[in-house]
Amino acid sequence: MFAVVDQILGGSRMNVSCSDGKSRLARITGRKKRKLKRIRDGDLLIISPWDIQDKKADIIYKYRNNQTLLLKKKNLLSEEIIIFLLGV
Repeated sequence: MFAVVDQILGGSRMNVSCSDGKSRLARITGRKKRKLKRIRDGDLLIISPWDIQDKKADIIYKYRNNQTLLLKKKNLLSEEIIIFLLGV
């Protein structure tokens, strides 16, 4: 699921706005910390919501700026995500 970073909370946690319209608390898991070094407000992510708690998620991948523009040109992003990308 696509998500956009709203606020960085620290401790590898952040609030994200998801493509389904919900806001979730996302975390960078231990094995991904080295690969996902710099996540900032407004970055496009792929997240995996938890099965047990729907308000939490794990971060799978961070798109770079040029990748985000390419997805936007190909109309692969939902309108909710585009609004969040433009708002930040």
